[in-house]
This record gives sequence, C-alpha cells and structure tokens, in this order.
Amino acid sequence: MSVSPPRPKGPPLNALRAFEAAARLGGFANAADELCVTPGAVSQHIKALEDWIGADLFERRSQGVRLSAFGAEVAPGFAQAFDAMGAAVHGMRVAARHKTLHIAALPSVAQLWLSPRLPSVRAALPELSISVSAVETPPNLARELFDLSVFIRRPTGGARETALAPDAIFPVCTPEIAARLQTPADLREETLLHDALWPDDWALWGAAALAGQALPDKGPRFSLYSIALEEARNGAGVLMGHQLLVQAALERGDLVAPFTKKVETGKALVLDRAGFGEGPNHLAQVLRLLQQA
Repeated sequence: MSVSPPRPKGPPLNALRAFEAAARLGGFANAADELCVTPGAVSQHIKALEDWIGADLFERRSQGVRLSAFGAEVAPGFAQAFDAMGAAVHGMRVAARHKTLHIAALPSVAQLWLSPRLPSVRAALPELSISVSAVETPPNLARELFDLSVFIRRPTGGARETALAPDAIFPVCTPEIAARLQTPADLREETLLHDALWPDDWALWGAAALAGQALPDKGPRFSLYSIALEEARNGAGVLMGHQLLVQAALERGDLVAPFTKKVETGKALVLDRAGFGEGPNHLAQVLRLLQQA
C-alpha cells in the first residue's frame, strides 16, 4: 500500500505578488493601485505571508510602512521572478502569433490623440485587432499584457521609448471669448477651466506670460481633460490647452488661441513598447503609422 504524505504548501501567488509590488513601489497604497485591489487587501496578503514565513517583511509606522531588513533582503529575488514570468507570458503570446494589439493610454490621449489615428492603423493592418485601455498611470510593460503605451510624461531616454513631440501649453477658448482678450492680464476677468491631472498648468504659463504676476487659482475643475475641453468649446471659460490634445479643435475653428505665448512643460508625448520582440503584433509598423498620422 502506497503512502502519500501531505506535501508542504507554499504561500498563495497573490500574496507574493502583493509583497513584490509593495516592496518595489514603496507602500501598500501604491501596490493596491497597480494590482487594482484595495490597500486593505494588500495588507491582508502581506500579513498572511508574514505569518507563513514567521518574519516581518515590513515595519508598520504611523506615517506608513517601510521594508524590514529581512524584506529588503528577499525582495530583489521576487522582482526578478515576476519580471521573468512577465517575459514568459509575453513570449507565449508572440509564439502563439497573437493577433490583438493591447494599447494603454492616458484617457485624454486615448480619446483626443490616439483614437483619430487608429483608422489608418486598421487600414494598413486589417488582420490586427486593436484594444485600447484608458488608464491614469503608465503600466509596467514588463509585467502587464500591454504591447504599447502612450502617455504625456517626462522622457527618460529609454531604449524602447519614442518621444513624438514636446508638450506645449497655451490658453484656448471660443472665438467669442477671444474677442475680448487683448492681453494675458485680461484673463483675470475670465473663468479659468482647470484639469485635475495638471493643476499647475495655469501657474506655469502665467509665470512666463505675465512676468511673475499670478492668475487667480479659481474656476471649475474637471477630472477628465476631454470634459474640460468640451466645456471650453461650449463657452464655459478659458482652458489651458495642451497642443497635442487641442490641435484638432484649433484646426476645426471650434477653439482659438488668443495669445501667441506657448510654454513647454518639460514633458512629451511618449510611446513605449514592450521589449519582447516585434512578433505578430507588428509593433514597429504600428509605431511608424502613429508617427506619420
């Protein structure tokens, strides 16, 4: 009669993933954002892992958490392991000749810049299915199943990033509002529209255009730039335009730029592509088509 003793069980994969993300990102809240769970769920996963191993991975403090000496010692191995798993999964998709291109983009970029350019990509690559996810922060392309990401951010000079154009800002409004704006100082009498993602836009442009004189920090605030843009088109006020996002509205004449002053933010429209081979997803072709459109 055979004997099959119970085998030792390891910790759940989700607990290991929560630990790795919290260690890499510096806290439970950041890990929760990346993993699309609550900070409480991350905390529970890590507590279960600590109970299983019999050692503290983090030091809990009133101002947050910090890796313990033991946690800092073991964290690099898990980072390498999850990077390797991500590479393996991407490699599996390439080997299977997967025909879906997954793109992650900032919501405003997805709607105002990317979407108008996708018809030319579909026409050139009809065999390719294109999926777009609008997310607030750039994904980790080594881990997540995105092939390409498009965000307005500071370029890093990475080997697999392409900075398409600098991010330049300037006020935009309807022609009716522009007719009563003679100098930038006249903006003090107008309703200024603000985007939650870029709260310092007006101060940045005002410092350059008004010789350091501040514009009033008041007016409606919007969580989505596309809504703020629509409100500007409706005549609700003056919006700080990002040239990459308002160019189409300017070309149609829906909005105008009442002043010539433009200020570069130090950011750019950056395309990042996953580093697991071009494969059947034709990343190089897609990138070229997006640059040309």
